[in-house]
Amino acid sequence: MYSPLGPYRDLLHAYLGPQVGLVSLLAVLLGASTALQLTGPQVLRAFIDAATAGAATAHLHRVAALFVGLALLQQAMAVLATYYSERVGWSATNALREDLTRHCLRLDLAFHKARTPGELIERIDGDVTALANFFSQFIVQVLGNVLLLAGVTVLLWGVDWRAGLSLTVFAAVSFAAMNRMRGITVPHWRRARQASADLFGFIEERLGGTEDIRANGATAYVIRQLYVPLRARILTNCRARVVGALQWGTPDLLSSFQLATSLAVILLLYRGGAITIGTAFMINYYTWLSFRPLRMITQQMEDFQKAGAGIVRIQELLTTSSVLHDPDNPRPIPNGPLAVAFDHVSFHYGGESQETAGPVLHDVSFALAPSAVLGLIGRTGSGKTTVSRLLFRLYDPSAGAVRLGGVDLRQARREDVRRRIGMVTQDVQLFRASVRDNVTFFDEAIGDGPILAALEDLGLGEWYRSLPKGLDTLLGPDGMGVSAGEAQLLAFTRVFLKDPGVVVLDEASSRLDPATERLIERAVDRLLVGRTGIIIAHRLATIRRVDEVMILEGGRLVEYGPREVLAGDPGSRLAALLRVGLEGAGDPGDGDPGDGDLGAAQHSRLLVRSP
Repeated sequence: MYSPLGPYRDLLHAYLGPQVGLVSLLAVLLGASTALQLTGPQVLRAFIDAATAGAATAHLHRVAALFVGLALLQQAMAVLATYYSERVGWSATNALREDLTRHCLRLDLAFHKARTPGELIERIDGDVTALANFFSQFIVQVLGNVLLLAGVTVLLWGVDWRAGLSLTVFAAVSFAAMNRMRGITVPHWRRARQASADLFGFIEERLGGTEDIRANGATAYVIRQLYVPLRARILTNCRARVVGALQWGTPDLLSSFQLATSLAVILLLYRGGAITIGTAFMINYYTWLSFRPLRMITQQMEDFQKAGAGIVRIQELLTTSSVLHDPDNPRPIPNGPLAVAFDHVSFHYGGESQETAGPVLHDVSFALAPSAVLGLIGRTGSGKTTVSRLLFRLYDPSAGAVRLGGVDLRQARREDVRRRIGMVTQDVQLFRASVRDNVTFFDEAIGDGPILAALEDLGLGEWYRSLPKGLDTLLGPDGMGVSAGEAQLLAFTRVFLKDPGVVVLDEASSRLDPATERLIERAVDRLLVGRTGIIIAHRLATIRRVDEVMILEGGRLVEYGPREVLAGDPGSRLAALLRVGLEGAGDPGDGDPGDGDLGAAQHSRLLVRSP
């Protein structure tokens, strides 16, 4: 039988431990509220017995006032307990959300490639929200009512052993039945939570591609496909709720038997003269009072089941570890321009399809000197992007070593590696945040002076002066209101402020108009000064600024060397590429490839030709 108490106990210790003061105050409030609920029937017994004995009216008034005062005080304690319970619960689960988010951000890229952002949002927020409800409601409703039921049972044992035994048996059977139901329903709620995550993943992915979906007339198809995760979510939730509904009927059935048993015990004791009418009323009152905590516990069992399923999923996420690890004694990455070396590197991404197709990179070796610029050329699928991912240590090579500044990346901290490398791609991710936060990546240590200097240096001065609130101007979601060229220049600003030793450029200007492209080209020239550069070239015009050229085909290095030497060698692949790209544009041997784009078919024919 599944039991979430072990992992829940660990979560309690981790996230309620720092709030020990509030938890202690909450415990005091719960204890006081429970004690007042147990005291009320005692006062009622005294009132009834005094009234039947002919006590003075003034005495009865005092006893009645005491009962009303205790009831009001008990309600005040209950309100305070609920307030502090919510505060404790949400503080604890917000800390859990933070830890889950940090953990997911530290996991390797393979983890994120296997899951959609929507699924992770549901797991980080949806599962934890169910747990937040469990934190706040469980402490007040479940724990408080368990204490109340225990107090009622103890008091009834004090009145008469038969009354105490009746309630003890009833409570034991009720808890056993509910525990059994919980063990049955938790797996159903776990599947319901997964179905919810799948639905969020589907919606997130389709909303992300809404332009392509509408442009290609696939809206109706997407809506039809939406029925699949919707149907799965409905069915799994219905099954979980139907199975969970068994818990509602069980306590009611048992309560009917307990009430009949209690009335029989009261009748037996009263007829035998063992109790007064006031005590008989108190026993009946306590019997009814015992039904309330059981019903409240039953109502909370659905949250308990959801929380139990959520805890399992949270534990699964927290125990998922990255395949990348920082060394115990990391080596520092040097300052300044950095050498880059691949030493017999082979790599495959894993998974059956990739393994069947073989490695993505095959025994690739090259050495790039500090401050040198490498042009990386190859068709789609040749391994260009994989080279950049290995350099950032988003993956480790399957064989061989990648070195930065002479340091094997596996011997350095990942944070240090990524701090010393900057990258600009065609697709720039801008956030719904201020201009300052977008260019500094939320690093408050960077002052306004360096930011303004970089914006001016990169040709964004006029754009900056047009902003209504300067660096505090809020950009729209995904850079709404910012042109493609401005977004690219903002990405260059990020790299300038980061001041890395190596810069990777993925043809950042290939989608821009000529005027904006000239600004980008100037920014590239400025960015490469005093830094090692790797330019993933999609156009031959890009390689005019590089010192060395590397051509990949099918994950293999087919040509590598100084650009001028390869361009001047008629038998080289680079020279052949330049001839095709510059057809009718002049002498291909002058080292200036012009602005010609190279068609995929031509590229393919040339790359498979022997040098």
